[in-house]
Amino acid sequence: LLRTHMQPGRVLHVSKLNMSEVSPAFVNRLEYSREGNRMVITLQNLQEDDSDNYVCAEEVTNAPLLSASGTMVLVQEAEQACEKSSWVLYALTVVVALLFCSLVCCTLYRVDVKKYFQKKKPNVVYEDMSYNSRRSTLVR
Repeated sequence: LLRTHMQPGRVLHVSKLNMSEVSPAFVNRLEYSREGNRMVITLQNLQEDDSDNYVCAEEVTNAPLLSASGTMVLVQEAEQACEKSSWVLYALTVVVALLFCSLVCCTLYRVDVKKYFQKKKPNVVYEDMSYNSRRSTLVR
């Protein structure tokens, strides 16, 4: 894999023995896999200075590389837009949380919460069932 325009040079070189050589600028940011004649190269954490024309080329002995179209990669910084939207999201979350807390506090203030947590007195009716009280009701 070669860079051809902005910073010409070799990004990745893989020999037939599967020995690889990665450019220091792409160490820990480049992965590749090889299956037969097919190779998949993945570049990660791209930066603005990674913008360039990338060409996959095969080394052929005694034959110079005449031309190749390659793939143009243009990296633009988009983190600022994400950061702004994330701040809006955080602010909105905080506002919703504060409104919810104030709603709960107002509800608890209006409702007499103590009466729900007090121990209820059981309904007890006491009747005197002694002999004297029964006798007085029988006479009447």
